[in-house]
Order: sequence, then structure tokens, then C-alpha cells
Amino acid sequence: MKLNTKTRYGTRALLALAEHDADAQPLSSAEIAAREGISVKYLEGLLSTLRSAGLVRSTRGAAGGYRLAKMPADINLKQVYDLFEGPEGFVECTTEDAICSRNARCATQTVWSELFTSAMQYLESISLAALVERNKRINQGKALSYDI
Repeated sequence: MKLNTKTRYGTRALLALAEHDADAQPLSSAEIAAREGISVKYLEGLLSTLRSAGLVRSTRGAAGGYRLAKMPADINLKQVYDLFEGPEGFVECTTEDAICSRNARCATQTVWSELFTSAMQYLESISLAALVERNKRINQGKALSYDI
């Protein structure tokens, strides 16, 4: 299984927005792009998709930018996966019986189907709020220190 760039970068953009203080100014696409190492043009396409899906909202103007449209606890990674990868299974024959005439007698098809179901349940169990906490734990104590 390989995730496309849209899924990976879209998740990183959402994480940046989830970590941003909800009471502060919205984050501009340039700020998110610089923080995450994503081109502004590519990021703006992702943010447009996320906005259309109701996951982010935008504000225009000099103090404009992007915010999450929902609480971080109310957005899970399966929503992001479905948005950028689609709801199809890892293998076409797991979602469309007509694709393969061997479906009714194929042991491997059941493995791929079960794998997809397990993966989607796992992604659904991880909210942006949980991802923020995971990021804090990973980066705890990694602040720059200087000796004089």
C-alpha cells in the first residue's frame, strides 16, 4: 500500500492547522507551506479540496488564511484518506465483483478485503487531536539548545 502525495501533504496541512491556536489569526497558505516544506501552489490545491470537503474554512483579506472547520477531535484520518485516495479497496476486486471472475473462489481477495477493512478502522480511530498529541510526544525535548 502506498499513499499518494495529496494524502500525506493534506494530512500535514491539517496537522499544522490543528496545532495552531484557534484564537489566533488564521494561517496563510504561505505559512503552512513554509512550515511543512510544501510548494504554495500545490498546497493551495489541497486546501481547496479540504475546504470543499468541509474540513477547513478560509478567510479572505490581509489577515486571512485557513482554520479547521471542525474541532481536531472531530476529524479523523479516514476522512482524509477517503478524500484524497477514494473509498475503493486496495485491490479493485474487493469493491467490484464484476472485475474478476475468480471472486467467489479466491482466498487472496478475502485477505486484501480484510486488510483494507482493518486499515480503515485504524485510520478512523486516529483523530487530528490524537495526531497533535503524538506530534508533541515525538518532538518533546527536541528544542534547540545552545551552550555558552
